[in-house]
Amino acid sequence: MFISIKQAEEKKHGEIAIRGWVYRERGSNKLKFITLRDATGIIQCVIEKDIVGEELFKTADKLQIEASMEIHGTIKEDKRAPTGFEISVNDFKVIGWSDTYPISKDQSPEFLLDNRHLWLRSRKMAAVMKVRHTVLSAFREFYNKHGFYEFSPPILQPNQCEGGSTLFEVKYYQTKTFLTQSWQLYGESSIFALEKLYCISPCFRAEKSKTSRHLSEFWMAEMEAAWIGLKELTQSAEECVSFIVKKVVEENEEELKVLGQDVEKLKKIKAPFPRLTYTEVLERLAKKGDKVKWGKDLRTVEEDTIMEEFDKPLIVTHYPKEIMAFYKPKDPDDEKTALCFDMLAPEGYGEIIGGSQRDTDIEELTKALKKMGENPKHYDWYFDLRKYGSVPHSGYGLGIERVVAWLCKLDNIKDAIPFPRTMLRWTP
Repeated sequence: MFISIKQAEEKKHGEIAIRGWVYRERGSNKLKFITLRDATGIIQCVIEKDIVGEELFKTADKLQIEASMEIHGTIKEDKRAPTGFEISVNDFKVIGWSDTYPISKDQSPEFLLDNRHLWLRSRKMAAVMKVRHTVLSAFREFYNKHGFYEFSPPILQPNQCEGGSTLFEVKYYQTKTFLTQSWQLYGESSIFALEKLYCISPCFRAEKSKTSRHLSEFWMAEMEAAWIGLKELTQSAEECVSFIVKKVVEENEEELKVLGQDVEKLKKIKAPFPRLTYTEVLERLAKKGDKVKWGKDLRTVEEDTIMEEFDKPLIVTHYPKEIMAFYKPKDPDDEKTALCFDMLAPEGYGEIIGGSQRDTDIEELTKALKKMGENPKHYDWYFDLRKYGSVPHSGYGLGIERVVAWLCKLDNIKDAIPFPRTMLRWTP
């Protein structure tokens, strides 16, 4: 019976059978050292000519990186081995040969993106994908525990949610529709039935950006809840992010080490998070010599500058109403600002969450849509939500890739998703 490399190491000694792919290989005319990998880890396997015989040893001598194998042998602890364990091979079988694997050291990021289907096998990418899995499952676990229902929104949507200039148009039989920018409008419709709900789904933004922080196709984890305002919303967001970080530290410590992340630093990421208003951020930036005119959105450079003061996420609230999406309401105490927030990650990873209360005033929504050049008639169904038993409600969206990039200490968000889609890349 085959077991994983992790299970073999947990067994520590005795006869075992494992299978996987050649990660490294070296040897002489009597010994062959194979580092085998599977989804759970790597382990050194020693093939001796005197044990396996001359014919099988000749086979071992032909092995190259990424050949797949089945190995039978005896495992023992060995501090000299890369992971502290070593397998003395009694017998093996080559399942799939590999010839001159194209991925090697010091290759360009573009080459690795062109060969993403192969680069996913690397320890780095495997570690990132495992962290990503934990982030997704932790988000689900957090909101399941808090009585939320998972909801499945349409990907093809007739309305824009985050600005018409970033919509992807899709031919839909004899008409046209768009790829979703967010589930939000549909999430709002369902709080009147389920009250508390969340979704994890792909989103699409046709942003003409080539930065290390933008993707054209990305995944959002979003929540929407009835009867809550901005205060409760930000508390929910910081508690969820704290829970996600805790889970990643608990379940992915080895992967974080592979990625060069400081696990002890992440252990300190706990709610509550610091809070500043947009106006207070501008005041602090001005003291640093970075003057921003009130009413302008914060750019990446300004977010990075303010985050130099914090070692855990910062919640920034009350951005100018004029630059916010149509559904974000005015603060009744200061109508120049909106009841909204962004969460910024430390170390230059920028915005990881955006959220707000939702405007329930049809007149205000109509004005905002007209100002954007949108036809309010296209939103009649959305206005219906305000006509029949409307209640205060709020929600936010968490960018999965941005959280993964932060937790994995990645230089580029493209490595936070299996197959990135950007302005210039739509293959493989």
